[in-house]
This record gives sequence, structure tokens and C-alpha cells, in this order.
Amino acid sequence: MQEIGNQGFILSVLAVWRVGHLLSQEDGPFNSVFKLRRALGDGFLGGLLDCFYCLSLWLAMPLALLLSEHWGTRAVVWLALSGAASILFALTNKKND
Repeated sequence: MQEIGNQGFILSVLAVWRVGHLLSQEDGPFNSVFKLRRALGDGFLGGLLDCFYCLSLWLAMPLALLLSEHWGTRAVVWLALSGAASILFALTNKKND
């Protein structure tokens, strides 16, 4: 496994943002994501899907593990992926208007 490159980081940020946005903000195809959020209710997983920022941390974790081989780097990459996806979310979130 090799250390993360710029292209891998950018693609990972976009993936975290896209999946996080789908799960926390959109209804999904045929309302499937809406139904999932409703089925999960107010428990831990349901609450996780209500918060993009929380969700981005969980989504970024496996990507950070794949993108780097050293634990120290993985921790920084994990936070950087979540942080960059959160910036994209803040810039594109229509609820902030």
C-alpha cells in the first residue's frame, strides 16, 4: 500500500461529501434513503444520518485507512477528509441561505 496522493485525497473528499450528502440531506431514489432514516428512528444510527458533520467522520475513516499505511498519517488524513467534505457541505448547503 502506498501513501496517499493528491488525486486520491481529492477523490476521497468528493466521495465522503457525496455519500454524506445523500444519506443526510436527500431522499434518495424512490425515497429509499428517506425510508431508511425513518426506519432508524432516533437511535444512534438515525441521529448519525441527521448530521452531515458527524456522518462525514464515519465515512472518512475507512478511506483514511485505505489511503495511508502509517497510523499517524491515517489520523491526519481521516480528519482532513472529514474537514474538507464539511467545507464543501457548508459551501453547497442550501439550508444556510
